[in-house]
Amino acid sequence: MAQRESKKKSKGAAGHHRKMGDDFLAQNRQKEGVIETGSGLQYLVVEETNGPKPDEYSTVLMHQRAQLLDGKILEDTYRQNKPDQVALNEMIEGLQEGMQLMSVGSRYKFWVPADLAWGRKGTSNKIPPYAVLAFDIRLVEIL
Repeated sequence: MAQRESKKKSKGAAGHHRKMGDDFLAQNRQKEGVIETGSGLQYLVVEETNGPKPDEYSTVLMHQRAQLLDGKILEDTYRQNKPDQVALNEMIEGLQEGMQLMSVGSRYKFWVPADLAWGRKGTSNKIPPYAVLAFDIRLVEIL
């Protein structure tokens, strides 16, 4: 019985996050400057440069602030003043797409729908199922 109650709560929370994310993305796409790709990824160009752009096989050095829509910070390399080194093909699908839009030195904000992130499974206690993720990214270098 307790297991069934836990599953009900889990499904209820997942439904809540799905609706919250869908509502947020619907409103966000109406904001000035927000662009939505065919996949549903939303982004805002904060600062644009004319440098080279990574491809799907690139490894990059980047600053990022990753957070949930409720404001919970998942990672913040700006605060730590230590950029991450990441292979694009190891990123969630939404960031793989988004990073290829950026030139070195550019700064973008991304809103990644759940289907382009961790989807219905989420990740342990950090990212709930169906969570939309928000990123503030500066592409420092292509390695």
